[in-house]
Amino acid sequence: MSKTTKKSMLIPLLIVGSMNAVLGFALGVNAFFIPFVQQAFNVTTSMSYLIMVATFSAYLIFGVFTGPILTKAGYKRGMVIALLLMAVGFLLVVPSAKTISFPLFLTALFINGLGQALLTGAYSTYVSIIGNPDSAAARISVMGICAKVFYAAASFILAIFIDLADVEIGDTIVPFYVISAVLLVMGLVYYFSPLPEVKAIGEDPVPSEKGNDSAYADSKRHIWQFPHLLLGVAAIFFTVGVEYLGLSTINDYARSMGLPNPQNYVWLVSAAMILGYLAGMLLIPNCLSQTNALVASTLLGMTTTLVIVLIPGAASIYFVPVLGFASALLWPVVWPLAIADLGKFTKAGSSLLVTGIIGAGAIALIFGFLAETCGYRTAYIVAFPSCLFIFYYALWGSKIRT
Repeated sequence: MSKTTKKSMLIPLLIVGSMNAVLGFALGVNAFFIPFVQQAFNVTTSMSYLIMVATFSAYLIFGVFTGPILTKAGYKRGMVIALLLMAVGFLLVVPSAKTISFPLFLTALFINGLGQALLTGAYSTYVSIIGNPDSAAARISVMGICAKVFYAAASFILAIFIDLADVEIGDTIVPFYVISAVLLVMGLVYYFSPLPEVKAIGEDPVPSEKGNDSAYADSKRHIWQFPHLLLGVAAIFFTVGVEYLGLSTINDYARSMGLPNPQNYVWLVSAAMILGYLAGMLLIPNCLSQTNALVASTLLGMTTTLVIVLIPGAASIYFVPVLGFASALLWPVVWPLAIADLGKFTKAGSSLLVTGIIGAGAIALIFGFLAETCGYRTAYIVAFPSCLFIFYYALWGSKIRT
């Protein structure tokens, strides 16, 4: 763990937080695009959720490379590279719109996902190890607030140019030229920013230095010997699945019921998640341990899922934000629990965890299939087994050390 004081952490957290805002915006674009592509490219509901698959499959494919990139370039340069990749991906939205090509559109989101994968692995580990590991969830919660504000803002900003009630695919050209340019400029600014490099316990090549060794990690020869990390990959799979279930589906759910201004419903989920992050910042670790916070979140998630599925009519949509509140602290707790005690394997462990983010695309695709065949309300049942596994990880899986 870095011996960084609270005062010296402020500027790094502000810089990384602003980068995470960009990440949140990029993911918010997906939520806006799900109902958009159904009309723009004339595809079915289940096909529209390929947007999530295109983005998050990049996490699976590129995730294994994030560790080597971060080892070679460091956290700051790794985040800058991520922003540049995201800029290229957004720029490709323009030719996909001009040619009305859904495959090219998915390719653009895949390239954007490559940048997201690198940025996610970099910021999550950086924020986890920059301070006390017991308060890592609180710091990541700050990052979550930045991301979710801009996640919802993406729908609001794009709605200025694109009307979901009367879709014109050409309306995407101007905003995505602007977004790409902004990301390129931000990449240059952050390259010269005062973001210090940090290292996890035992990651430094001088293990004899006091407070810089990890006996558990030193006894291992490869990354596959950490059962709590491997189970953590599965936990991340379900964590992002639940988290982005509410965020990415509520606009489409509102549209399917004919509710007015369907693009605005994502704000309800984002606001609920921000409340969850604030609760984590206030309660962890002084009033609530990270593990207990994870247990409470998963129990609330399972209960809310059943309510959504069982309550009749349009009222169920207002429980989707409650599911968002329940999922807020899943990522901030699961990630630091999974990279704990990895020592010199910390960056490699981060790479492995990034691959688990494919869960956001996989579970979204399952949701889309169920929504088309069984109805939107029933489709939310996919959150129940996801929360159940995370519940297991909180109480038992994260504690395995062999």
